Amino acid sequence: MIKIKNLVVWVNGENILRWVNLDFKLWNNYGILWKNWSWKSTLSSVLMWSPKYNILSWKIEIDEKNLITMLPEERSKNGIFLSFQNVPEISWINLSEFLRTIYNIHLKNRNKIKKDISPFIFQRFIKKYLEELKIDDNFLKRDLNVWFSWWEKRKIEILQMKLIWPKYIILDEIDSGLDLDAFKKVAMFIKEINNKNNSLIIITHHFNIFDYIDIDKVYIIENWLIKKKWWKKLIEDIKEKGYENI
Repeated sequence: MIKIKNLVVWVNGENILRWVNLDFKLWNNYGILWKNWSWKSTLSSVLMWSPKYNILSWKIEIDEKNLITMLPEERSKNGIFLSFQNVPEISWINLSEFLRTIYNIHLKNRNKIKKDISPFIFQRFIKKYLEELKIDDNFLKRDLNVWFSWWEKRKIEILQMKLIWPKYIILDEIDSGLDLDAFKKVAMFIKEINNKNNSLIIITHHFNIFDYIDIDKVYIIENWLIKKKWWKKLIEDIKEKGYENI
């Protein structure tokens, strides 16, 4: 479980989150909703760590361990995965080596194995995932996400999920940049990944993804505060009445 208690966050002299109290349990899926510019994505950056935010008051735990003291790679090892709203392109980092590196780190972390899987074995191992996601082998020779389409970047993120088995999957505006057909495919892939051993935390101001993925609890952010905590019916109320009338 991820537990957040009394989280207060400032950036550039502005208080953008105030006394946030949330928890995310495994085998439950969550929606975090509000309109644009409501700082929903700030929460994902805080959970994964970003130097731009000043955290003044907080207590965040993951499986009863102090999350705040962890570096980003330690947070990843403890099961947090962030799907970026704007997926970064990183030159000079080979995609195949990047994927093999994160796979080895998580494999050794989970199974206490000391030896890395070799490039040759990894190429054979990853082939089934490439076929599932319809990713051409030639992509592995390219730099990480450089000149990839939005759809291709999303498939690479899903490939990472399949490789490292995260427990808490944060989806920050997963529909960004996707046409309708690509979005449907991404939603279905994520639905396949979702199981009793993980939790989806879906940050969005749209609702299309909830047609594919079941949600157990909804959090509404307004004026930097958690306005409402409710079940999936809240989504239907917003669709019908809009944010201003809930």
